[in-house]
Amino acid sequence: VQLVESGGGLVQAGGSLRLSCVASGRTYSSYNMGWFRQAPGKEREFVARISWSGSSTSYADSVKGRFTISRDNAKNTVYLQMNSLEPEDTAVYYCAAAQTYYSSSYYYTRSDKYDDWGQGTQVTVSS
Repeated sequence: VQLVESGGGLVQAGGSLRLSCVASGRTYSSYNMGWFRQAPGKEREFVARISWSGSSTSYADSVKGRFTISRDNAKNTVYLQMNSLEPEDTAVYYCAAAQTYYSSSYYYTRSDKYDDWGQGTQVTVSS
């Protein structure tokens, strides 16, 4: 699966952005999809994940209640709606696809469980 993110940019604290990730590949709709982010000098961290059907989602505690992940399989697209943005949300955001099904959502918080990655999109939140 090839993944291309878009929608990043510069926004003031308290503002909103919506990231998109378009996937190409015949089996995209069967994959769990995730969003990760990496700030300068920090490790890549889990942000959110959505099941293949969209019926199950999970979030990092730091974004819970502010970010929403969704997908439209007809458009081969997964979204990350980000509200109430904070300067601490500044990072490069990556979309990722996991081919393997895990019964526990814990595994989807680990970057090594994802098989395909996009190139990333920069999000900068000014104070």
